[in-house]
Amino acid sequence: MASQKAPLSGNSISPLSELPFGVLLCRSGPEPMHAQLAKQVREAVLSGTLPAGTRLPGSRRLALHLGVTRGVVADAYAALVADGTLAATVGSGTRVPGGAARPQAALQRAPAWFTPPAPAPVDGPPGQPGVHFQVGVATTATLDQRVWRKAWADAARQPVSGDYADPQGEADLRAALCAWTGRSRGLSTTAEHVLVTAGTLQALNLIVRALLPPGSAVLMENPGYRAARQVMLDAGHHVQPLSVDEDGAVVTAQTPPARLVYVTPSHQFPLGVRMSLPRRLALLEWAERHDALIVEDDYDGEFRYGAPPLPPLASLDRSGRVLYLGTLSKALTPAVRTGFLLAQGALMPALVRARLLLDGGHPLPVQRALTHLLIRGEVDRHVRRTRRWHAQVRGALTRELVGLAPLAHLGGIEAGLHLCLHLAPGLDAGALTDRLASRGIFVSTLASHTFAGPEAQALLLGYAGLTAAQARAGSQEIARMVRATPGCPAPYEQA
Repeated sequence: MASQKAPLSGNSISPLSELPFGVLLCRSGPEPMHAQLAKQVREAVLSGTLPAGTRLPGSRRLALHLGVTRGVVADAYAALVADGTLAATVGSGTRVPGGAARPQAALQRAPAWFTPPAPAPVDGPPGQPGVHFQVGVATTATLDQRVWRKAWADAARQPVSGDYADPQGEADLRAALCAWTGRSRGLSTTAEHVLVTAGTLQALNLIVRALLPPGSAVLMENPGYRAARQVMLDAGHHVQPLSVDEDGAVVTAQTPPARLVYVTPSHQFPLGVRMSLPRRLALLEWAERHDALIVEDDYDGEFRYGAPPLPPLASLDRSGRVLYLGTLSKALTPAVRTGFLLAQGALMPALVRARLLLDGGHPLPVQRALTHLLIRGEVDRHVRRTRRWHAQVRGALTRELVGLAPLAHLGGIEAGLHLCLHLAPGLDAGALTDRLASRGIFVSTLASHTFAGPEAQALLLGYAGLTAAQARAGSQEIARMVRATPGCPAPYEQA
């Protein structure tokens, strides 16, 4: 065959100087070179790169430019003429006929029945330099790179399977997660009750789609985690607000019935308060009375600063109603995209089935690397180092802001990786945010997290991605801006 005789080295790229695109021909590839050339010319015609009427170079001349035999070009042209991509006329050469290109509108038009969704309610990476008090991130400054590389090397040495993994997660990893939650959260469970997930949002998607009947009533903290709320809405459920005060989600005799309630009791998102023990017991009693499930999202419960731990709802549950969501994104890094879901045995088959049909389960190399880190206690050591790091950053942040009373006061400082700076009446969080952004200090407000009633005027300050120096500089500018607000009492103007 001509393609076998072509004097090309493997993976070489030769420019097609007489046409407005380059040609990549690989002699060592599985596809004959004349087929490779035909495919690339066809795409150029269909996309309009080679417009109608364009005359292609003769086969001898093109072969010379490409460094291939004439037979490669002749066979490619013959295939393109046969399928109508090109037209050959004796005495006029080979040209692009009219009507060969795809209409651009057809390339870009969605089906008539398609409704574009609103943008996902999540924050993207920072788009400009400055101090970003971003929530939902973690630091890798405390990550032991030697240990990290060793874990992945250990995973790479494991035998490579030709079969799919267990969609529930590998038994060794599930057992290691059980032991870890026992050590870190005092939560006793067994591997049969653990489902390895690709994070909290995937776990929540599995729950609301696999367990709840269509159109179920769901209660959610207000203000609350906006991405979690969107998951519920996208699944077709009806979200109702559950108010939050200094003791966490408010549960009373007037709390309406629902099939599920989503709460963040260890460090409420976004206010940062912790749900008191009486509230936890009241919520469990409410769920029992209304035959409801509780989703307990413990997204950063490993990080506490002098505050005594409160028992997870799952440890107080006696009827199997709590679905506990844990994650390694904050404890380790979001890069591993790994979390876990603890559920009673009767619910687990439906959740595993949903995971199997969604993506087949978690990647084996990731599971093996995490198992290595967990069973050797490396995650525990990393959390202890990171807790000390975050405590220093939190200290630098709070020292600059505690003196703002009565203009502002801090909330949510006992645990977690963010806090709220609540503003006094008359201070506008949105306007303050805009003024800070003009100074390179980027914060957010509660507006996008509030879906019922007026939002509280507060700044949401995530500090997991900052150093102590960045937190100090940013908080000093925040304090200066608050004190410079029109109408500020005189003593603070002089501070």
